[in-house]
Amino acid sequence: MTGRVDGRRPNPWLMLTAAMAAQVTATAIVSTPLLLIPFLHLDQGLSLVASGGLAAAPTVGTLLTLVAWGAVVDRVGERISLTAGLLILVAGSAVALTGARADEATLLAAGFALCGVGASSSNSASGRLVVGWFPAERRGLAMGIRQTGLPLGVGLAALVVPGWADQRGIASVVGLCVGLAVVSTIFVGLTVVDPPRPRSSDPVAAANPYRGDVRLVRIHAASALLVIPQYVVWSFMLLWLIDRHGWSAAAAGALYAGSQVLGAAGRVGAGWWSDRVGDRLGPMRQVATAATVVMVALAAFDATPLAIAVMVVAAVVTVAPNGLAFTAVAEIAGPLWSGRAFGIQNTGQYLTAAAVPPLMGAVIQHAGYGWAFAGAAIFPLFAIALVPVATRR
Repeated sequence: MTGRVDGRRPNPWLMLTAAMAAQVTATAIVSTPLLLIPFLHLDQGLSLVASGGLAAAPTVGTLLTLVAWGAVVDRVGERISLTAGLLILVAGSAVALTGARADEATLLAAGFALCGVGASSSNSASGRLVVGWFPAERRGLAMGIRQTGLPLGVGLAALVVPGWADQRGIASVVGLCVGLAVVSTIFVGLTVVDPPRPRSSDPVAAANPYRGDVRLVRIHAASALLVIPQYVVWSFMLLWLIDRHGWSAAAAGALYAGSQVLGAAGRVGAGWWSDRVGDRLGPMRQVATAATVVMVALAAFDATPLAIAVMVVAAVVTVAPNGLAFTAVAEIAGPLWSGRAFGIQNTGQYLTAAAVPPLMGAVIQHAGYGWAFAGAAIFPLFAIALVPVATRR
């Protein structure tokens, strides 16, 4: 594509809005089974390990297809990839709705796994859309805003899922997912314009960024470690508030949603910070240090009223490094490789994220929340050493 509409350059902020719409939609839908854990465990009597397995179903679907989606984006562009992924979200939600209405847990899980397949397109395509339409001096801020799609999507689901599940049942919640996917598919399909890119015959742009350069591999590894405390907080904050501190489902959902909004602001702030200092990975290392400290504090104050405030801080800090890593990956990989690099980046993150709900659920069930929080603090500590110093080739 030319990257223009009727000879005119599209508004970058409109492209960012479309990227956000795709990301928020995908995140809200794949977060739905995660937020059903309290309902399934406390009301339906499902074990934490089993309900955690259902929550991991979208993540499994996502991680199996991320690299493939990245290759598709590199080949056919952002608009087709985003629209196709959202159509798969519609189909997956419909399958999950059928499973919910028939009370078939296997079909429900299969539907959400298919949703994960569709959601993985937005991880690569929406990131490339933002990087392609924004210059380097505004890219950190723009990518930080785009990355708010994850916490905002989780926050949107947190506002709706717990209360609707309690009052109307799982099928009603999944029906909302179908409607949201349909609306976003139409909006993105009508709005997105692919950004210009260099020709594949350009030897510099086409060069493999992994050859002779370990920085991308180190960023991937560090990001995979940093996602563990993030998913511990995302997976169990709601249950922890209800089970450990006696909050109602509605109150816990409201705080959860509020913490996601704050997390979104943290991502924007981290992106703005990286633009100001002209570096992505220096700030990423400092945020990893903060994540280690806050998870240790959460373990120490687990049973006290102060833990509520610490948990909110953890929800902000643990999501902050993601946009920094994505921007660095795009800048190092270049426009002809960034789709695949995003796919590899996300595969590592989702592979570790898929293991968090069932494994940490087992830790909580047998040893308590404090031990789970303390264990999660180990991983960002190792990530600090892995993050490279320089960001650009």
